[in-house]
Amino acid sequence: MNRKIRAYRRSVAVTLAFALAAVPGTACSADERPPAETPAPPQAVEPAPSPELPPELPLGGREIFPRYRVVAYYGSTGGGTLGVLGEEPPDRIVPRLRAAAAPFATPDRPVQIAFELIVRIADRKPGKNRVYSHSIKPAVIRRYIEAAEKAKALVVLDIQPGRLNFLDAIKPYRWALEHPNVGIALDPEWRVAWNEVPGEVVGRASAAEVNAASAYVSEITRAAQLPEKLFLLHQFRRAMLPDVEKIVPRPGLVMVQHVDGFGTRREKDATYAAVRRPAQFKLGYKLFYDEDVDPYRPAEVLAFTHPPDYVSYQ
Repeated sequence: MNRKIRAYRRSVAVTLAFALAAVPGTACSADERPPAETPAPPQAVEPAPSPELPPELPLGGREIFPRYRVVAYYGSTGGGTLGVLGEEPPDRIVPRLRAAAAPFATPDRPVQIAFELIVRIADRKPGKNRVYSHSIKPAVIRRYIEAAEKAKALVVLDIQPGRLNFLDAIKPYRWALEHPNVGIALDPEWRVAWNEVPGEVVGRASAAEVNAASAYVSEITRAAQLPEKLFLLHQFRRAMLPDVEKIVPRPGLVMVQHVDGFGTRREKDATYAAVRRPAQFKLGYKLFYDEDVDPYRPAEVLAFTHPPDYVSYQ
């Protein structure tokens, strides 16, 4: 073997040794071995979010009656012409309302205060759309809702539709009815036909019209899993709801027949006895600061044969 061949073999052997040393798994000294990989720390497992609880009433729970008795101030903005609620801004009227409501509380039944706010007001003039009613501004309604939320109060949107039917009259207030503390009141006195003018006649509404409106509000309550809503029907004459027996209950709504009418005690008693339907509705009763003669005191109202679940002051 000549020198060139031996030199070539030595060169190949040296190159091969270096190549093997660089390949993982080949023999090498302890100092030359790569460090073992450190296992990654276990990742923290975030807890699953708790299911959101459905909204409750201002004072807790999801059913209004018989847990609470509701006492409301009735009216609208712009002074006390339409009722006591408008005599002061919503936040400033709360102490007066609490003082009026306190005597209606009993050991087993606390009082839930409420604003019954007329949001659609009947007019003697036709107006732009010739419907003989107009709506107060949404910003005003929001102010009452916000004040009620702060005071843990309910809000009842009172509808005087003029020549509109009740369903069409309440649809613009869907945004407000999506609040868990907001209900509705329908006032047939101010629901007139297309050849009539509010204030010149006492209006009326059919059960079919009321049922259409209650179905709409019930669906809002169901879709958003809202607590029970007040659904009031004002009445002081039988003719205002001529087929009242056909008005049906709705899931998520507590149907209240709110008996209006002012005058002497004797006159008010006669009205209450004539129109009330305790087997069909929860009962409401209105007290007038100015028009009632010798008005009933709270303890006397609670002593009625059929004491009301809902009391309002006008």
